[in-house]
Amino acid sequence: MTSSVNTGFSRRALLGIFAATAVTAAPTMSKAFGFNRGAGDIRRLHMHSARTGETLDTIYWVDGDYIPEVLDEVNHFFRDWRTDRGHRIDTRTLDILAAAHNILEISEPYLLLSGYRSPETNAMLRSRSSGVARNSRHMVGQAADVRMSGRSVSQVARAASACNAGGVGRYSRSNFTHMDCGPVRTWGG
Repeated sequence: MTSSVNTGFSRRALLGIFAATAVTAAPTMSKAFGFNRGAGDIRRLHMHSARTGETLDTIYWVDGDYIPEVLDEVNHFFRDWRTDRGHRIDTRTLDILAAAHNILEISEPYLLLSGYRSPETNAMLRSRSSGVARNSRHMVGQAADVRMSGRSVSQVARAASACNAGGVGRYSRSNFTHMDCGPVRTWGG
């Protein structure tokens, strides 16, 4: 996996492409959040774990219903890899991830850097970095930190922000985007 992509487009051209994508993807986003239920509506997660090497490519919601067996697989995939402990992942976070992925119109999976974090893992990370929240939404299964080699942190963050459904953090220096289902807010650069 490459760490950067040179598309040959100017910054202005890329912003224009992204703006056009966001406008044409608006019906897809509302559909992803269940405003147009029925008629074959699905929600899909396509991710690879940077920590375990596992890949998840699954449909977790069909025509208004979450699939419990698939959510169990998702919970396991998002587990704290340091402690091998899992937690129920809030479906609102999954919906934000799926909707943002649809907006980005890319087949590349997200690279999951952090899903659920045990309190012990969160405390250890806080001792190493001031950027880790004491009461992180990761500890209650409501957040994910993701990266894509085919899209910039800003592009992923703009797609997540377009969902207007939770918190979006840009961590450009560390090359990842944080998404959670808490209050709508943005931070970082």
